[in-house]
Amino acid sequence: MSQARSLLKIAPAVYLPALLYGIGQGAIAPVVALSATHLGASVAVAGLVVAAAGLGQVIGDIPAGALTNRIGERRAMLGATVLVALALAACLVVQNVWGLAIAIGCTGLAGAVWGLARQAYLSEAVPIELRARALSTLGGVQRIGSFIGPFLGAGAMKFLGTDGAYWVHLIAALLACGVLLSLPDIEGRTRGSRPVAAQSTWVVIRDHFPVLRTLGVGALLVGAVRASRQVVIPLWALHIGLDAQTTSIIFGLSGAVDMLLFYPAGSVMDRLGRKWVAVPSMFVLGFAHLLLPLTHTAVTLTLVALLMGIGNGLGAGVIMTLGADASPPVGRAQFLGAFRLFADTGNGAGPLLLAGATAVLGLGPAIVIMALTGWAAATAMHRWIPPHPQPI
Repeated sequence: MSQARSLLKIAPAVYLPALLYGIGQGAIAPVVALSATHLGASVAVAGLVVAAAGLGQVIGDIPAGALTNRIGERRAMLGATVLVALALAACLVVQNVWGLAIAIGCTGLAGAVWGLARQAYLSEAVPIELRARALSTLGGVQRIGSFIGPFLGAGAMKFLGTDGAYWVHLIAALLACGVLLSLPDIEGRTRGSRPVAAQSTWVVIRDHFPVLRTLGVGALLVGAVRASRQVVIPLWALHIGLDAQTTSIIFGLSGAVDMLLFYPAGSVMDRLGRKWVAVPSMFVLGFAHLLLPLTHTAVTLTLVALLMGIGNGLGAGVIMTLGADASPPVGRAQFLGAFRLFADTGNGAGPLLLAGATAVLGLGPAIVIMALTGWAAATAMHRWIPPHPQPI
């Protein structure tokens, strides 16, 4: 009962900011490319502007770990929220494409710090028996926010044009900053008593490289397949001649199923072990990719998209949980920065692998390659996830 109360004590201050931040990210996601084209960018350049957020996150992962280790989780989250607010203010006033790209890249940097600090905070604040539920709920709340965000952004854009979406994110970020001020310190982890890491970030990475080259590679494969899911559904819908409205509905239904499974997934991980979620998640997602080229109607595509949502939803929070399990008590944030680098690299590499394979082999074979990548991720998770985490 005391463990449950400890989770409930910090839940509002952790999950409400995550929801607000997710709403903001979801609000601007559909309009970044449009903003770039309004500033005179070609379609290709607009794509690079969109990719700047992911690039910023990859660049920021390891520095985020060092920063969080130095100043603490709450201060790091507050700093990241201030940075994203400044970046969004810049998005509202910049008059050229590259200024917009830099601002969007800074939102990625802020996202790296924000995500790592939340993960590190929950890894220490929550008992290990509740860790997976806490982190999967964090992932689920973020997905709920990303689902709500585009609708709020669309409402704001009716009055403010494309700037409305950035205002939604900016206001949400400022509200998140206010909530974070109420985040309690971890008991026994005040700034005067928390352990000080004598090792540099690179020493932490070196000492834990056996985990990074095994479980970290598995996280990279998981990230690639998850990112592929967001691309293959609209591309295949276009391939079989569906209109944009139908495609949006199918994608939205897939996302809705995805959101429903985060807490059951966390509960299974806590009770039975991480493999019981990670392996089925990747197997189902890979299998759904394999079925996708066999669909030729809206109905069959919807069924496969729902299966993708189930597979993705089963894995909510699993990478954060595995990183938390493997992280050392001293240098935890530094290790998590390196571990998240693998997953975030996979998120960026997945669409690139799909694009390259499509250019050479065609869309159908490229989707099959991503299916095989999903099964490779399932194999890696089965091989390298320990039977059950032990308290440190």
